[in-house]
Amino acid sequence: MIWMANCSPLSAPPQQGRKRLYMHSIAWWPTLIVLAVATFTDLRSRRIPNWLVFPFMLAGIGVSGWLHGWSGIGQSLAGLGLGALLLGVLCWLGGMGMGDLKLCAAIGAWIGPMQLLFALVITSMAGGIMALCWAAAGGFLGDLFQGAGDLVFGFTKRGLRPHPELVLSNPASRKMPYAPAIAVGTIVSFFSK
Repeated sequence: MIWMANCSPLSAPPQQGRKRLYMHSIAWWPTLIVLAVATFTDLRSRRIPNWLVFPFMLAGIGVSGWLHGWSGIGQSLAGLGLGALLLGVLCWLGGMGMGDLKLCAAIGAWIGPMQLLFALVITSMAGGIMALCWAAAGGFLGDLFQGAGDLVFGFTKRGLRPHPELVLSNPASRKMPYAPAIAVGTIVSFFSK
């Protein structure tokens, strides 16, 4: 499992913690490939396919278990659960797709909960910047800010129910692919110190 935050996947492994670094470097290439494919499919069809994320998720659990035994499996499941929990709330509120949730859970199975938490913070910042640029280029920046205000301040009236108009199931709502933001956050997390 990847618990080390102070090394890049391309750095030479030190003697202490060599096995952990080995998992870090093992996780780099499969994660990079899956992120590239997920970004491509999300940009092209607004979908992240199950044939991509489920084998990746199972492989992350398997590799963690192979390298670290039961503690590796535990860390892998903790990363998977954290990704599912945090993005699950957004899915439940209708603002995030299930493909994004499954992709983050699968990434969590490879990188563990601590690195995933950092990756999700960077992902949210990247997603916010991408949304602002997308809205500015599309000429609906005012609508973006009004919708964000409705989401944030409308909880007093609506409670924890999804907004009736600002959900993915609404055909009239604008939908931004989120896999590119997930890719940016995850890649940056590999180089964090």
